[in-house]
Amino acid sequence: MSIRTRLTLWYTGLLAVSLLVFGLLVYSALSRILMTAMDERLAAQAQAVIDQIEAENDPVAIVVSGRAKLPPIDVFGSQFYIQIAQLNGQVVQLSDNLRGQPLPVSPAGGVSSRQRGVTVNTNQGVQLRVLSRPIVLASRLAGTIQVAQSQAATDDALLATRRVLVIVSISLLLFAAVGGAFLARTALRPIQAITKTAQRITQAQDLRQRIPVIVPNDELGRLTETINGMLARLEDLFKAQQRLVADVSHELRTPLTTIQGNLDLLQRGAADDLSTRKSTLRTMADETARMRRLVNDLLLLAQTDAGLKLHQQPVELDTLLLEVYRQAQVMAQGITVRLGAEDQALVLGDADRLRQLLLNLVDNALKHTVAETGEVTLTLRRTGGWVRVSVEDNGAGIPTEDLPHIFERFYRADPSRSRPGGSGLGLAIARWVAEAHGGRIEVESQVGKGSIFTLWLPELVTRPGQPAGE
Repeated sequence: MSIRTRLTLWYTGLLAVSLLVFGLLVYSALSRILMTAMDERLAAQAQAVIDQIEAENDPVAIVVSGRAKLPPIDVFGSQFYIQIAQLNGQVVQLSDNLRGQPLPVSPAGGVSSRQRGVTVNTNQGVQLRVLSRPIVLASRLAGTIQVAQSQAATDDALLATRRVLVIVSISLLLFAAVGGAFLARTALRPIQAITKTAQRITQAQDLRQRIPVIVPNDELGRLTETINGMLARLEDLFKAQQRLVADVSHELRTPLTTIQGNLDLLQRGAADDLSTRKSTLRTMADETARMRRLVNDLLLLAQTDAGLKLHQQPVELDTLLLEVYRQAQVMAQGITVRLGAEDQALVLGDADRLRQLLLNLVDNALKHTVAETGEVTLTLRRTGGWVRVSVEDNGAGIPTEDLPHIFERFYRADPSRSRPGGSGLGLAIARWVAEAHGGRIEVESQVGKGSIFTLWLPELVTRPGQPAGE
């Protein structure tokens, strides 16, 4: 059963219950009102007869004779049936319209002036509303008067009410079913659009498609916007995956081609020449190391995507920076590497990953700097609870349009500005390491003047006399 059908049934069912309760309340209230009005009319008629009896009888004469004079009761109208009975239940007077058929007599002792009327059936199958009142003369109970009226008009009114309620209820239920189905279809239209879009995406494998937002501010509109955002994110991830596969294939193809070419060279007799053999083997070793670094970087990024947790402990960042400085001098290849201001600083982190981060920044600076005039400066400062490590170069700089993308995987700016050998993963790994330590990396660059990469890490502050890391 579809959601639209279930919603329609729920709408109709709830309305049916509401109409049933409403109809019962209305019918019950109307029935009570009509019966109360009839009882009031019967009580007024009975009181009129009692007043007439009291007016035509002298209390002293009643006491002396023990009998009362009864007035003619037909003068009170033909719409009421009236009878008067003695205390022993014997009927002493009937209205002509009863035609000799007495009404059921209630015992005079059990009749109260507040008693409501009762409904009785005659032998002819007619329903009468009968009200009994005591007759009190000379402070003594003299008998009972009963006034009755046909309930036909009241029953007809109640029957008409029942029919109206049934017809109106059925009409409203049909209208609710049709209207509920229309409203459910209208409300669920965005879901149908979502389903069709998902089917088109599945069939065409096209993540560029988006779901139209019909009403932006309602729940389904917000759901649609969320799904569109998710599709955009999936599209970006899918494109990134495609770029990753293409870039990895490209990065691996070059060293594999180089290794294959050198192997062919060795097989053709180059192995007999000692210098050629050494040069060939050195080139193959370099390309193998390059592939190893690429695979290690890819493995690290895959682990970060899977939620890799770092083993953090207090690290003396100034000592670590000194180690990176020494290694940078080995990597410099003619570029001047300087150590600028260096404060003592303690951070909580993974020493190996922080070393890798700094080496990636240094390697990136060296690749974008010319050997003859190039200069790379490392500085460390403490400021406002943060440790700031800067790697500054005077190289080619980074164009403004490339700055937002330099931390993306495999992204590289104009290859003519850098030396070959990079994989395009170093800055992506550096940013992840910084964020994993609760820090960040900022970059400032001007084309032709160089770049400054700044690493910010929260400083680990210890109380006097407290060992570091506690």
